[in-house]
Amino acid sequence: MNNKMPELARVVVAAVLVLGLGACRKASVTASAGGPPEAGSPPAGSAAPGDDRAALRIAYSDWPGWVAWDIAVRKNYFKEEGVDVSFVWLEYVPSMEAFSDGKVDAVCMTNGDALVVGSSGAPSVGIVMNDYSNGNDMIVARPGVRGKKSGVEVGFVDHLLLMRALQAAKMTENDVDIVNTKTHETPEALKSGRVSAIAAWQPNSGYALEQGPGSKPIFTSSNVPGLIYDLLFVNRSSLERRRADWKKVVKVWFRVAAFVADPSHRREAAEIMGATTKMVADKYEKLMDGTRFLDGAENKRRLSPTPGLDSVQGSSRIVDQFNVANHVYKEPVPVDPFFDPTLVDEVLAEKAR
Repeated sequence: MNNKMPELARVVVAAVLVLGLGACRKASVTASAGGPPEAGSPPAGSAAPGDDRAALRIAYSDWPGWVAWDIAVRKNYFKEEGVDVSFVWLEYVPSMEAFSDGKVDAVCMTNGDALVVGSSGAPSVGIVMNDYSNGNDMIVARPGVRGKKSGVEVGFVDHLLLMRALQAAKMTENDVDIVNTKTHETPEALKSGRVSAIAAWQPNSGYALEQGPGSKPIFTSSNVPGLIYDLLFVNRSSLERRRADWKKVVKVWFRVAAFVADPSHRREAAEIMGATTKMVADKYEKLMDGTRFLDGAENKRRLSPTPGLDSVQGSSRIVDQFNVANHVYKEPVPVDPFFDPTLVDEVLAEKAR
């Protein structure tokens, strides 16, 4: 049934390598001192990349593990740790494009997308893990998907999730008709009946459940914990020049993870994160449930290179195989250089003293 895949593979090669696919997130910009003004590119007039006196510029987008950085902004954690950081709020793909173009010093990406960006000439280093998806990425379907159309953004991480779902159901991609669908368009595709199933991340997967009569999640990232890791990836030159500052950023993340994990702060965390995404706290708490926020101990364990999904390196090798098989890029990418656990190790060692 999957007779469209060769053509779609060629499309995704061209589109992903130039980072032009519209994996939709919200478009606006926020700096470390205030709410997001309406815009769609890094703030004009900011210091040039390479200026060691400038604020570290981090592009982020609408995913709970990344929106959580706003807790640090609101709580003045960066100021308390002595590092100046400016957050640039963009749609997901434009955030990676901004990183590739050198407009920001770091970007929040999945481990798999970091490989894609690196293969196209913008290698990065993951210095801290924010989370892994633990239910927010979903296959949402009406009953009976065999032989029917499934909408997914081909070559992106939920395409891999769909392949895992088919495998779990003892099916292959030949048992469904894959329709290349931009992630933000998947809810409408399911609602209209153009497809019988979709693969998407929150909030799109949630919208699909709300808008698709009779639909339900038939497979989620909670079925394959560790398939989708979310990290802060840093420009290698910036990391070398400003290692001490990036170490402070890692330290800040562990404060954020502790805040989110504290039941007495959960409501406040949801309010802060919901305000960024214009979502009420009650609804945002549900998104938090599908995200496994990673503290220092989990970072240390999952940044240790072991096979399989329990480590980000093992997970990334699986994604790399998927990327090559689906012609996202031609040759396997060496995974280990994309991850540097030493800042995590140093922060934890200092904390233990």
